[in-house]
Amino acid sequence: MKTKPKSFQQLIEGDQPVLVDFTATWCGPCKMMHPILEDTSKQMGDKLKIVKVDVDKNPLAASKFQVRGVPTLILFQKGKILWRQSGVVPVHQLVKTIESNIQSQT
Repeated sequence: MKTKPKSFQQLIEGDQPVLVDFTATWCGPCKMMHPILEDTSKQMGDKLKIVKVDVDKNPLAASKFQVRGVPTLILFQKGKILWRQSGVVPVHQLVKTIESNIQSQT
């Protein structure tokens, strides 16, 4: 049985940490982030959910979180922003940063 997809707001307010990748199809560095995020997802497993938000298709979400450039990564847990950064982040640094921010919340 498939569960109904949650709204973006419900997702970021949940107990599970969510990494939101604000991206755009025309953005070269965003394309570089794709395999990094896949590796991060494999390493983090169920500890983290990764969501992509296309800023051109979702300008309100980008505006709400004051995303000025892409890619911008924002880590949410229980509705709070734990960490954010613009630009490409290497996988080892991204995993380390996520783990340290998640641990400080528990």
